[in-house]
Amino acid sequence: MCAEIVWSPSEEQIAESNLMRFMRAEGIDTYEALLARAQAEPGWWWGKVVSWIDFYQPYRQLLDLDRGVEFARWCQGGTTNIVLNALDRHRGTELWDAPALIYEAEDGFVRDWRYADLDREVCRLAGGLRTLGIARGDVVAIYLPNVPEAVFALLAVAKIGAIVMPLFSGFGAEALRTRLVDSGAVAILTIDGIVRRERASPMKAIADEAAAGLESLRHLVCLDTGVLPIHRQAGRDHDWAALCAGRPDDAPTEQMEAEAPFMLMYTSGTSGKPKGTVHTHAGFAAKLALDFGLLMDIKPGDRILWMSDMGWLVGPILGYGAPLLGATFVLAGGAPDYPDTARLWRLVEKHRVSFLGVAPTVIRTFMHRGGIGGHDVSSLRIVASTGEAWTEDAWRWTFENVCRRRLPIINYSGGTEIGGGILTGTMIHPMKPCGFAGPIPGMGVDICDAAGTPQPAGTVGELVLRSASIGLTRGLWHDDERYLDSYWRDIPGVWRHGDWAVRDQDGFWFVLGRSDDTLKIAGKRTGPSEIEALLTATGLAIEAAAIGVKDAIKGEAVGCVVVMAPGVPFDTSARETLANAVIAGLGYPYKPAFVVAAPDLPKTRNMKVMRRLVKAVCAGEPLGDTSSLANPEVLDALRGAFANMPSKNGNASS
Repeated sequence: MCAEIVWSPSEEQIAESNLMRFMRAEGIDTYEALLARAQAEPGWWWGKVVSWIDFYQPYRQLLDLDRGVEFARWCQGGTTNIVLNALDRHRGTELWDAPALIYEAEDGFVRDWRYADLDREVCRLAGGLRTLGIARGDVVAIYLPNVPEAVFALLAVAKIGAIVMPLFSGFGAEALRTRLVDSGAVAILTIDGIVRRERASPMKAIADEAAAGLESLRHLVCLDTGVLPIHRQAGRDHDWAALCAGRPDDAPTEQMEAEAPFMLMYTSGTSGKPKGTVHTHAGFAAKLALDFGLLMDIKPGDRILWMSDMGWLVGPILGYGAPLLGATFVLAGGAPDYPDTARLWRLVEKHRVSFLGVAPTVIRTFMHRGGIGGHDVSSLRIVASTGEAWTEDAWRWTFENVCRRRLPIINYSGGTEIGGGILTGTMIHPMKPCGFAGPIPGMGVDICDAAGTPQPAGTVGELVLRSASIGLTRGLWHDDERYLDSYWRDIPGVWRHGDWAVRDQDGFWFVLGRSDDTLKIAGKRTGPSEIEALLTATGLAIEAAAIGVKDAIKGEAVGCVVVMAPGVPFDTSARETLANAVIAGLGYPYKPAFVVAAPDLPKTRNMKVMRRLVKAVCAGEPLGDTSSLANPEVLDALRGAFANMPSKNGNASS
């Protein structure tokens, strides 16, 4: 942690922020006072949050805790639809003619849709899906890359009252089938193939393999782009364009119970099958309004670019959240660094992006590949980050080169199960590198020990929730016991999120990594990001993963896997320099048991480093669920790296 405050908002930035306007309207002077009131008066707070979304039928009870905090139910008696809030309520307003979606393909092809245009596409697809007999409560899988039709699908499926199931575009057949079976999906929307880095990869063929023999799956709708030939199964397969052709430009939006599920989103566990998190029409809409509207300050007219697969949470957050807040979603197909390493920054310049989301892992790539390439990023108003804990060098590089020291980096941390965030930055708070301004109000966010005892400033503990939150998953799909075991029973009555966190003396919060990734060296718990920052700060490595390995004396020792910077050899001198950097930063007990190099680290498509897989490969243990990996081939490279080092238990220069 760094004690230095490096940015403070101007009086104008504070005054114009959505958060300060809300606080002043409520007679609240400070964020700390807002946190205290939201915790003391949950009815007042959540009532305010819910007031930002529209209902067909008003609710009669805001919060029902009859089944306990674990199974809180919201807005009882009310009816709504997330599409009512994302599209329908804008009809007849000035926003209807404003840009809703801008798409740029990897080859530079650009198209855009006004809100009226987006609504027309959604209505036509909704009409087509209804003709197939897809109805309220049916699960519909969306297996699409970053193409405009993915946004149409998210909205159309929810519009008809069916349940959206977004799926990672890089999934293979086995991962797809697992989710199709568990969810009981009746349909899948897909595409002939995906083009990424100018290489075409099949998706329809993978969907065919996954769906083979599944009685529940009645329909497969395929977008034909001409990328790859399509094999059609009679009676099941439908052409996307033909399904939508001739449908009315207007279609009714289903009035759904506020707590009706609208999205089933799977997240990987450390073992066993993936976990299906369940999000509701009112809950997800309200959480979007809170996190991104009030706290992260998205305003109508903002242009948002956050490159992530549509099968991860950020995809639906933008697909629903951008229109809900009256913003423009800038959707880019392909990779952020292709056809050249400055593509992301060129997109910002070309489309005048005002809100840019990044992952720290992506930033570390740009740091060593030519920076932002001289592009004009002056349109930016906010940079946001999520996905991984920052290293200080990457954070400072972003602050200097992208923010130009004038913009905040709004750090945001939560997860699929949360429906958004737990900790965040805001436009009214100063910033410390890698830190968070604090908790999101009303969630009872705390740092505690294994017994649930709150921890004082400066003491590392588990990040937990003590109160009901409107965005929280309503359990796991048809598996309440696993839900309770996964989140609520380790510390009874408290949601254990699985992250280590700490507050400093100034009230800033820091996330130190997953608690199952944490190392305990000589009796001291240390987050892997602290060790990794020391390794990358040498300039020799662009990425690193620190893991705990068994040690006969210390119990656990540090193992380091690095991805070397371009042109830097991994030789004895480099190994010693990297090991000595860890020793110099943390002390001799942290001397690495080994330092090995690999061509890459296992990551999800939204660039989270999967340290548990590095550790499992090193130990020769079962890998558990690997279906979320964007680069599964790296696992074999890791096995080779570990097999070829002289000794896992030797010194760092071995």
